[in-house]
Amino acid sequence: MRHRIAAVSAAALLTLAGATGIAEAKPASLYAPSAVVLAVAQGEDATTVVRASALSCAPTPQGTHPDPKAACAALTATSGTLETLLAAPDSDRACPMHYDPVTVTADGVWKGKRVSWKHTFSNGCVMAATFNGNAVFAF
Repeated sequence: MRHRIAAVSAAALLTLAGATGIAEAKPASLYAPSAVVLAVAQGEDATTVVRASALSCAPTPQGTHPDPKAACAALTATSGTLETLLAAPDSDRACPMHYDPVTVTADGVWKGKRVSWKHTFSNGCVMAATFNGNAVFAF
């Protein structure tokens, strides 16, 4: 009788274990992650951060950036090559010729790929003229 109870108990446990199954690994989202931390630093080495902003673009634009929708659109237009943000500086804007470097950085993940980008401008005016109309570093 004891063997029969033990066999029934063991069979019940095996059935229960089979019914629960094993958890499958599923992605948390259908979108590849796109989240970056944008920073503006005084100097060439980017260690003295003056201001920073977090930006997440997938599935919807959000973060501490003041205009995440426009910033995400501008980053999407770069196709992951942040150097293209520098392509169209405002040629009508005159900047002083003094050297007071400002460094901008973008670190995080863009469409599932690691991003680490840095660019140094000779001064804040040159940076503003370069990003004229571009929302990415407008914070």
